[in-house]
Amino acid sequence: MAYQGVYTALVTPFNEKGAVDDAALKRLVEDQIAAGVAGLVPMGTTGESPTLGHDEHIDVVAKVVKWTAGRVPVIAGTGSNSTDEALQLTRKAKDAGASASLQVVPYYNKPNQEGLYRHFLSIADQIDLPLIVYNIAGRTAKNLETDTLMRLAAHPNVVGVKEASGDMAQVMDVLARRPKGFSVLQGDDALLFPLLALGGDGVISVASHVVARDLVDLTASALAGRWDHARELHYKLLPVFKALFIDTNPIPVKTALAFQGKMRESFRLPLCPMDEDKRQALRTVLKAHGLL
Repeated sequence: MAYQGVYTALVTPFNEKGAVDDAALKRLVEDQIAAGVAGLVPMGTTGESPTLGHDEHIDVVAKVVKWTAGRVPVIAGTGSNSTDEALQLTRKAKDAGASASLQVVPYYNKPNQEGLYRHFLSIADQIDLPLIVYNIAGRTAKNLETDTLMRLAAHPNVVGVKEASGDMAQVMDVLARRPKGFSVLQGDDALLFPLLALGGDGVISVASHVVARDLVDLTASALAGRWDHARELHYKLLPVFKALFIDTNPIPVKTALAFQGKMRESFRLPLCPMDEDKRQALRTVLKAHGLL
């Protein structure tokens, strides 16, 4: 299948003891599906995956799959900078019923382009599950070059890319060269409208936690050629996009959800609450947009 539309990169709520808050997570799943999103992405960076153990990680994926009950696809974040670890997590996510996996560029160890190619190819070859590559050099310190991505796109299991390089020239290169049916999804909410204007397919979104209906409307309008309406929504939402990245993701969006009473303002170290100035700035933007 082609991946098109708004996919929410789910946060992971925690309870007062620091464990995963199943009730709050289930409410988020229901809220997002009710708002019309195309799919859910648990256990990406927005889900604080680096701080969850493997059993917790797969438990979250399995529960999201169960609660979603086939209404929308579940793209499980199962990437790692260890190919063996990514394979283990991806196998377990497939067994749990995930529709696809999101595989981040290996971070910290900085492989060369051939190493990146072999990493993703190993997962695509060994596990028969659609794979979406996640390119975000700002977090991984390594950019997946378009030549490498196109080599990977020739594999039938490599079905798309979450492009969060912030480099629109690279995005255009990917869009110009991609094979038919290969999805290009934005990883930065503020760049969704430009991506759609260039022929892209949608977004794996953080902001959809608080403005899902507008984001779904923006994306559907652009894909249908209603550019004036899509542009109007883009500029309406732009201050919200900026406010939700006033600090390291997912700190602001979890704080926004806590302001709305949807979950506790709780993180696992090394993430921690924002300072008061940023909290007030976020609250001001959310109030101005009728979100509080």
